Amino acid sequence: MGLLTFSMNVTLDGCIDHREGIADDETHAYFTRLLDENGAMLWGRTTYELMEAYWPAVARGEVEAPPAIRDWAVTLEGKPKYVVSATRTDFPWTNSHQLTGELQGAVQELKDRTPDGVLVGSCKLATELDRLDLIDEYRFLLQPMITGHGPTLFQDGLPGTRRLELVSAEPLSNGVVALHYRRAA
Repeated sequence: MGLLTFSMNVTLDGCIDHREGIADDETHAYFTRLLDENGAMLWGRTTYELMEAYWPAVARGEVEAPPAIRDWAVTLEGKPKYVVSATRTDFPWTNSHQLTGELQGAVQELKDRTPDGVLVGSCKLATELDRLDLIDEYRFLLQPMITGHGPTLFQDGLPGTRRLELVSAEPLSNGVVALHYRRAA
């Protein structure tokens, strides 16, 4: 069984707005390595649609991009992408699939059949999966900024405090800190 890892950019004040943060070669290289280490992506519909609107064109070379960003796009293009959605059933982006059925069972089955692990990149979905005790690890890129706005990490709350164990903390040259935690036993 693979691990379910929630991965996200987050500012010092908890903001997860995709327009905030440092999106340079170093951060894209970090996320490409993380994606390489895992077997699939899992998103909610809104995040899928944000990604689908841009990254396939970058992977095809239709959008000018630095090598590190193109590497991320090409790696993402090749990975299986699973989407949780109650309103959309057609996912034409390469290797995209709707995750159907009851959420807890469907995600557990995905973990079971993906030994290299699954990355969750949607905050609202991650909150629901955390409530169901399905998230095993957290990989955050802590951005060196305070935004003063949301959306914020776990803004809809969790049923209780999650105790985590630090696996690693790696400062990047751009001021970002790559944090890796796992659920405490």
